[in-house]
Amino acid sequence: MTIRTFWAPAALSLLVLSGCSSTPTSPQVKELHQEVSQLNQQMRKLTNQATALEIQGQLNGQSTQGAWLLPQANTPVELQTQLGKLRLSLSRVVGEAGGSHADLNIRSTDDQPIPALSATVVWGELDPASGKPLNAESLSQTIQVEASLMPRSTVTVPLRLSGLTPEQLGYVRVHDVLPATEKSKAP
Repeated sequence: MTIRTFWAPAALSLLVLSGCSSTPTSPQVKELHQEVSQLNQQMRKLTNQATALEIQGQLNGQSTQGAWLLPQANTPVELQTQLGKLRLSLSRVVGEAGGSHADLNIRSTDDQPIPALSATVVWGELDPASGKPLNAESLSQTIQVEASLMPRSTVTVPLRLSGLTPEQLGYVRVHDVLPATEKSKAP
């Protein structure tokens, strides 16, 4: 008889506990799970941006000519040229047939106008292990800014970055910034 008394409360407890475990998830719990998922995505994005910003800073710290822009860093870079100081940034990096499209924003930071210019733009991938540019497979193009940049004004130059999707695009490097007339004379 004591055995029956002992087993009856235990069986009843198991039945009650199994009922608790199958309770449907409340809307508040679902909402909380969605918020946690969104926060995790934001943390991953911020971590990737911080890593890219660190690599961008290292590349520009070691560079004597030109400026390195990493799309994931999402941060402008200043470049001192013979024409004056420029602030460079990338925006709207999107995929297109055969590669990527990005806008290169060039801003004059000096109090003097900057004459029409040309520059070489190089793009490629970063080594996933070291974060260093893979220069062997890089591509390049020459860009032209036809009009002078007035003090503190910005011009946007569309870039067609063939061969790499936005996910593969590791860096864009801008160098050889010269007056437009000199670049066209260069061999």
